[in-house]
Amino acid sequence: MVKNNAVLATVMFAFAVSVASVSFTFYQLYENNRTKHIDSIFAKHALISQIYHSYINKQISQPVFEANLAFYDLEEINQEGAYTKVIRQGKVLKSDASAEEAVSQYSLPEASFEMHSPQQIITSMIEYQDHIYFWVESSRRTILLLDRNLAPYHPVNLLSAYATLIGILSIAFALIIYRLHPLRRLRKQIACFGEGDMGVRFGIDGNDEIALIANELESTQNKIRSLIESRTLFLRNIMHELKTPIAKGRIVTTMLSDEKQRGRFEGIFERLESLIGEFALIEEITSGNQYLEKKEYRLVDIIDGAIDMAMVEYDAIEHSIDTSVKIEVDYRLFVTAVKNLIDNAIKYSPEKKMKIWMEGEEIIFANEGEPLKKPLNFYIEPFTKEHPTKDSFGLGLYIVDAILKAHNYVLAYERRDNINCFICVPVKSKRK
Repeated sequence: MVKNNAVLATVMFAFAVSVASVSFTFYQLYENNRTKHIDSIFAKHALISQIYHSYINKQISQPVFEANLAFYDLEEINQEGAYTKVIRQGKVLKSDASAEEAVSQYSLPEASFEMHSPQQIITSMIEYQDHIYFWVESSRRTILLLDRNLAPYHPVNLLSAYATLIGILSIAFALIIYRLHPLRRLRKQIACFGEGDMGVRFGIDGNDEIALIANELESTQNKIRSLIESRTLFLRNIMHELKTPIAKGRIVTTMLSDEKQRGRFEGIFERLESLIGEFALIEEITSGNQYLEKKEYRLVDIIDGAIDMAMVEYDAIEHSIDTSVKIEVDYRLFVTAVKNLIDNAIKYSPEKKMKIWMEGEEIIFANEGEPLKKPLNFYIEPFTKEHPTKDSFGLGLYIVDAILKAHNYVLAYERRDNINCFICVPVKSKRK
């Protein structure tokens, strides 16, 4: 699945990496800004410590101490319940004490309204319910102050920038995927064209690279279609023009008094008619314009039809095909392929006999004889044959191969002991 959508997978991977990178960067910015914000507002603790130090050393009176707190918008929390909630549930943002002291002193539920702390003055900044508190403690007294002017760090601007950037990335990648969507359509069209659908259209409106490629394919398709039509017209005209002189020649041949000469001319014209018939069949199969009328037929009926077409004796063919076996084929074409395989097997058999059987879904045509001296690919090329004879044009296996491919079969060859086996293998089967 991934291989079939490699481009889309690459785009999605790039999007995921981009989002992860942006998210990590903004998280680092958030942490840095938050730390700077806490450090900047914690600087106020020095002033608070100085005022408190003067107060506990009785350098200033209670009214003056309260006036100083009011001047700096600081409110002392005197209610024990509120005091306890802030100390127990609040989050310590920063403290003069070490980390261990902060944990041991500010996280314990035993923290009370009156507690004894270290001799030096320790100031801790606490966040609770969107307010900033300063907890100041000494060996003599501990107080909790609410700062009315300070507020916890809220990364509103940073979040807005992050959401904007993620939105831009999402839109950009969505546009990329949208622009790549025609590629999937183009791939399906090319596959249809490769299967012989000459009516498919590749043209796409636009001036981008994909549209240019699609329009070039459209132009190339038109050229290929013109070439195929020209070739088809040329072959059909040749075959039509050849039939007339052949027919006249056969008529003239019947007027010859010399039986030997008459037989020779009849053989020549029969060969020419056979060659034209094979050319017509090749043109039909390879042009890509033929429509296969596939239906289910019993394999034994196809073999019987091929034997009748090959005009060979039934005794020359031994087959053990189950009568219940059915295959979905174009009857006329597949019978022609089987007929050519039967002709080929009998022609090159010393005893002029052959066998047909099945192994799984594979159909095997076998005969005793000399093994092939060259690879099978050599023999399925048109006009190639190992032993030229007057009865062969070297098109038999070429036609068989073309018909089998049109039916999702491939032709294979095996040598088993002294037996040549030509095997029709379904493309979907997995041979070991």
